[in-house]
Amino acid sequence: MSDIRVKICGITHSADARAAIEAGADYLGFILYPKSPRYIAPEKIRDLRLEIGDSLTRSPIPNPQSPALPRFVGVFVNESVERIREILALAHLDYAQLHGDEPPALLRQLAGKAFKALRPADAEGARDAAARFAPFGLDDGPQLFIDAYHPEAYGGTGKKADWHVAADLAQRYPRLMLAGGLTPGNVAQAIRAVRPWAVDVSSGVEASPGRKDHDAVRAFIRAAHS
Repeated sequence: MSDIRVKICGITHSADARAAIEAGADYLGFILYPKSPRYIAPEKIRDLRLEIGDSLTRSPIPNPQSPALPRFVGVFVNESVERIREILALAHLDYAQLHGDEPPALLRQLAGKAFKALRPADAEGARDAAARFAPFGLDDGPQLFIDAYHPEAYGGTGKKADWHVAADLAQRYPRLMLAGGLTPGNVAQAIRAVRPWAVDVSSGVEASPGRKDHDAVRAFIRAAHS
C-alpha cells in the first residue's frame, strides 16, 4: 500500500465523515467560507467531532485501518488571525488551511497550526508563492496545498490543477498536498505524475455539493493507495 495521505474535503454531515474515516482518510476538511455551497458552521463541526469521537470510542470492533480520528482541517478564506484562532478552538480543529489571499505574515502568526493553499496561474508564480509560504507550513503536515487556478473562485471548482507545475514544486517541497479536479478515476495517474505527499478531493467524490458519495470516497482512497 502507498504511504500517500488522503484528505476528504467539503464534509458537512456526520455520516460522510464516518464513511471517510472508515475508508482510511487521514484528514477531513471543513469549509468555513460562508459563500461556499459546502459551508458548515463552526458549532456544527464541534458537535460532529464530538459525535464521531464518541462513536469510535464506543465501537466494540475498531476498524484496524483507521483506529483513530484523522486530523480535522478548517478551510478559511480571508479571515483575520483572531477569527481563525477563535474558530479553531471553538470547532476543535487541528489545522487551518488558508485558501484566500492571505499574506505570509498571517501564517507566521499561526505557526504550527496553518498551511497555505496556492492557486498558481503559471510556473513562475507558483515558485515565487511557494518560496514565500512554504517556510510557514506545518512541520508534521502539509507545507503547501496546490489547487487549480481560477481568477475568481477560491477552490471547489472541479478544475484540474497543472500537474507539471505541481510536480516541480513537489520536488522542492516534500510535503505537498495536491488538489484540483481529482477523482477516483484519475488520482492514481496524478500521484504518478506529481509524486505529492498527499492528495485532496471534494467535488470529485460528491453526490451533490456538500454530500459525499460513499462508494466514490472508498474508491478514491483505494486508488490513491494502489
